[in-house]
Amino acid sequence: MTTSGDWIEVRLRVDGECAEAVADVLSRFGHQGVSIEQDGIVPDVFDETDLPPASDLVVRAYFPADGAQHDRKLELERALGHMRLMVPLPAPTYRSLASQDWAEAWKAHYQPIRIGRRLVIRPLWIDVELANDDIEIALDPGMAFGTGAHPTTQLCLESLERLAGSALDMLDLGTGSGILAIAAAKLGLGRVLALDSDKLAVEATRANAEANGVGSQVHAVHGSLPYAIGAGRRFDLVVVNILARIILELAGNGLGQVVKPGGKAIFSGIIDTQADEVKAALRACGLVVDRQRQIGDWLLLEADKPLA
Repeated sequence: MTTSGDWIEVRLRVDGECAEAVADVLSRFGHQGVSIEQDGIVPDVFDETDLPPASDLVVRAYFPADGAQHDRKLELERALGHMRLMVPLPAPTYRSLASQDWAEAWKAHYQPIRIGRRLVIRPLWIDVELANDDIEIALDPGMAFGTGAHPTTQLCLESLERLAGSALDMLDLGTGSGILAIAAAKLGLGRVLALDSDKLAVEATRANAEANGVGSQVHAVHGSLPYAIGAGRRFDLVVVNILARIILELAGNGLGQVVKPGGKAIFSGIIDTQADEVKAALRACGLVVDRQRQIGDWLLLEADKPLA
């Protein structure tokens, strides 16, 4: 592993069943979070129906090349070694990146994609031809995660396309690049609170919202669930596209409080084998799952907050 750059990228190519567990391990060492992306997307593919099956996923994390990277690598390898006793895993690959090259590294993996009936997600640096009723979301993820390529984000966007017209305001917990918040605003929501515990994600969301003409609708703030609870906010629609273990933590810390009676919540980032545990946790915080959708091993749950 070279150490001449400002950042070290660690990468593993795994199947869908292992992706979240690997992401959980990498999240202990990654500086800005963890990226999980579908592998093998052909650069010129535009329609989501032409995408290969989401069986092979690439999990990436980044940590600073600050002199402690050798110890981090040893700890990471040890943690992955414990996992390897239970499931087969490839060896991680590492590469060094200068800070100014971080965004350039994304460009090799990020291509336009059509999701649902009208949503078109594209990088800012690539132009696409649009139909009259298309809704375009142009993104530069910067140093935040969220490009639309992963099945969990695709599932959320499809649900938003169906649900956004019946909601007035939305909370996006763990907004990343702001892709879901921006989509909600463009689909007709007047107010979106986008929260993230990563300050760089908040900056990326603000910049992307401005670039998409919805800067006045998307309010990006550094914070998480306690911020929304402390502000006394209640929302028609809440979206949480995070790892299942974090959804479980949020459910145990008052997540149901931020959904208005009669409102809805969308949860993604869940492996199908985790569905029962997540549903039970949501029931315990006052949310009733009434719909689920799936791409490969990844599951999305939609839940209602009963009126009484």
